[in-house]
This record gives sequence, structure tokens and C-alpha cells, in this order.
Amino acid sequence: MMFLLLFSGCKKSEDGAEAMTITEVRMPSKEDSEAISENADMKVNDSREDSAPPPPPMVDQVKFVKPVLASSDEITAEKVEQKIIKTGNIRFETNDLGQTYNQIITAVKKHNAIIQNDTEGKEYGSIFRRITVRVPSKNFDLFLTDISKGVSYFDNKEISSQDVTEEYIDVAARLKAKKTLESRYLELLKKANKVSEMLEIEAQLSAIREEIEAKEGQLRYMQSRVSMSTVNIEFYKTVAIEEGATISYGSKIWNAISSGFNGISSFFIGLLSIWPFLIILAVSFYYIRKRFKKKTT
Repeated sequence: MMFLLLFSGCKKSEDGAEAMTITEVRMPSKEDSEAISENADMKVNDSREDSAPPPPPMVDQVKFVKPVLASSDEITAEKVEQKIIKTGNIRFETNDLGQTYNQIITAVKKHNAIIQNDTEGKEYGSIFRRITVRVPSKNFDLFLTDISKGVSYFDNKEISSQDVTEEYIDVAARLKAKKTLESRYLELLKKANKVSEMLEIEAQLSAIREEIEAKEGQLRYMQSRVSMSTVNIEFYKTVAIEEGATISYGSKIWNAISSGFNGISSFFIGLLSIWPFLIILAVSFYYIRKRFKKKTT
């Protein structure tokens, strides 16, 4: 079917743009529709090919640019596991130091922990033992429960958790940037022709590698504290301040008699050491007394 529509001619709008008028419209046939659709598909494909991004440059075309540190969003996109450092400090009194120590050793073996430090000694009025244990973080709560069995009360019990996830992400991002910078300096070193350029690049590489080792050390330290929690345990037993308080009354009497006998023995031994003076004193006393009797008669 054919339709004929007549409209007015072309005219310009107020903003200067031209409007096209339709002079004739004819409904397309089936063959014409298929041809039109094929042409449209070709145009769409041509437009996609024209708008496609250019291929990435070759390695030798890449210019050396100092890398920018990765943002926190890029690092968190990698789903970094939350980093929590757990620490426990407990102190309590016990009636049997040996039994308590065996209980702690049993808990250490059960939860795959290790004893980092073990100290024992005596303070004013008590005998103590201090143990530092490193226990896997997943067994931290169970370990505390096992070593707390039989404890009526704690003189001190402190449990702390420190979230170092943000710090870990920051150090990891800086490490990644330093490694990228190192690889680019290595590429420059391969292309360097002058000895001066090679020495300058190697100096930069040396400084970068020192920073990389420092960052790796920080990550290893944080990971160690995250994976293995620290528990400081101190338990003690109260003892008598003066050991003499436990001596019986009969022992005190015997000690006094022994001390007196020792004193007399010391006195006589001292007299024997001055026997010449004693003889002279005795002879003098005899003559003086004899003369005094003669005068009285």
C-alpha cells in the first residue's frame, strides 16, 4: 500500500538548526526490511570497531614512571583477612606450685603452644613462677579456660585485642609499590649503556631493596603476633616471713642451753690464753696477804 504525505518545505529554526521535512513515506516490503536490518548490523559493527580501545603498547614503548601507592580500596578489594593481635596477662595464688605448673604444661601440649620464657623465684612472703606462652590465636580462649581451672579468683586478669588490619594493609601496599618500582629499575638497568647510568640505577636499586626488606620484616612480625597470641602467667604461693616462727618451744630451750655452754667454753679458753698473768697475779696476792697478817699480829 502506498501513502503520500505532503508537508511544507525545509525551514530554519530560531536557534539556527535545520529541520528536515518528509515529502514521501513508503512502507517497506519484507525484502527491503531484511536489507535494512543487515545494513544496520554492519553499521553497528563498524561503530564498535571504530570505538574499540587501541591495543596496549609494547614493553619497549612503556615510559618509566614512579608508581603510585595502591589505595586502601584496591587492597581491600583483595579481601585481606582481619588481623587481630591478642594478649593475656593473669596472676593468681595457688596452694601447690608443682600441680599448677603441670596443669599449664598439659594445656600447652593440648593446644600446640610453646613456652617462650619460664622464671621462678622468691619475693617478700611468697614464692612465684612466671611463664610466657605463645599459643595459636584460634586456641587462645580455650587455653585460658584450661589454665584457669581450680582458680578461685585472679589478682589480675587482663585480655586485650588490637586490630592491626589497617596497618597491615598500608605496609602491604607500600611493599607492592616498592617491588613494582624495583622491576622497572631492573628494566632500565638492562637498557643502560653507560657505566654512570648503570651505577646510578644500581644505587637506586640498593635503596629500594633495603626498604623492601624492612617492609617484609614488618609484615612477618605482625603476622607472627597475629597467628600466635601471647599469654603471661604468674602464679605464687604465700610462705611465712620468718622461718624461726615454726621452731618449737623445746627446740628454743635446747638452743639456749647450747648457747650457754658454748659461752662458758669460750670464757675458759680465753683464760687459758692469759695463764702467765694469772700466775703472777696469784703470787702477788699471796705475798701481800702474808705481810698484812704479820702487821696485824
